[in-house]
Amino acid sequence: MNFTFQESSVLYGMLAESTTDVILKTDPKGFIVHATSGIADLGHRDAHRDAVRGDAGMLVGPHILDLVAPEAKQQISKAHARAMAGEDVDWIEFPALTRDDRKRWFELRMRALLRHDGAPYGVLGVMRNVDELRTLSEKLFTATYTDPLTGLTNRTAFISMLEHMLDSQMGGCLALFSIDFFRTINMQHGQSVGDEVLTVFADLLRELLRSEDIISRIGSERFAVILPRVTPAEAEGICRRVVTTLADLKQTIGDGSFAMTASASVAAVDTSLDSTIERAEMALFVAKAKGRNRLEMEKPVRLAVG
Repeated sequence: MNFTFQESSVLYGMLAESTTDVILKTDPKGFIVHATSGIADLGHRDAHRDAVRGDAGMLVGPHILDLVAPEAKQQISKAHARAMAGEDVDWIEFPALTRDDRKRWFELRMRALLRHDGAPYGVLGVMRNVDELRTLSEKLFTATYTDPLTGLTNRTAFISMLEHMLDSQMGGCLALFSIDFFRTINMQHGQSVGDEVLTVFADLLRELLRSEDIISRIGSERFAVILPRVTPAEAEGICRRVVTTLADLKQTIGDGSFAMTASASVAAVDTSLDSTIERAEMALFVAKAKGRNRLEMEKPVRLAVG
């Protein structure tokens, strides 16, 4: 592919050498007039071979949007227009389409190509495949924020989401659940049965709670649920249903069946992270002290007078 001196100068500032990158040049309307061989992976073996004569006899090929998955076309179209307007469009991540219609993720960076008088005559773009980076990032996210046994988010993710809820002043409630006598279950039936008890309870939470509720496993037998935009009374009704439903079910786990129960608590999400968790923990302690298999609401704080 031949570049003018000015094009080569722009390219040098955009790209460190890499054989896996796709370098392309478009006309002002976004039609590809030159591209490196990597474009073949996106269903266009040769931009010259597919080209036709456009305005003023310029040789043009497929449009840049022909490379892009439908949901990202508007984003890339706007980015191309910004580049033509003189903006330095930094890396944009988007899904591209291959010849077999399989999505692959790329980053795209674009800059305008300018004539001697400063007028833009096209855009130079660099596309970089980020499939492997996305896969690695997703695996890292899963390992960092997901409980491997239940597939729920873990305590690290729970703390982060609760902090976000407080910062955004969204309002809502925090519920804590603890499977009753879990250590006894582990000791009498073995760890594999204990693991199945945890997954059964996690599935019950998924089934009974709302789609917007955020469920996390935060300890051995302990689960936390963030319930956005609900009053304490609404949260009480939602969580009491979990406790009563679990107690009414006879779970068949391992080689036999036995009853499972849970203790639970609800506290309003306000003031601070520590205060919210402390109030929910105290209510959960009360639920256990009163015999387990029950839900306790946080007790209102009474201010001393005098």
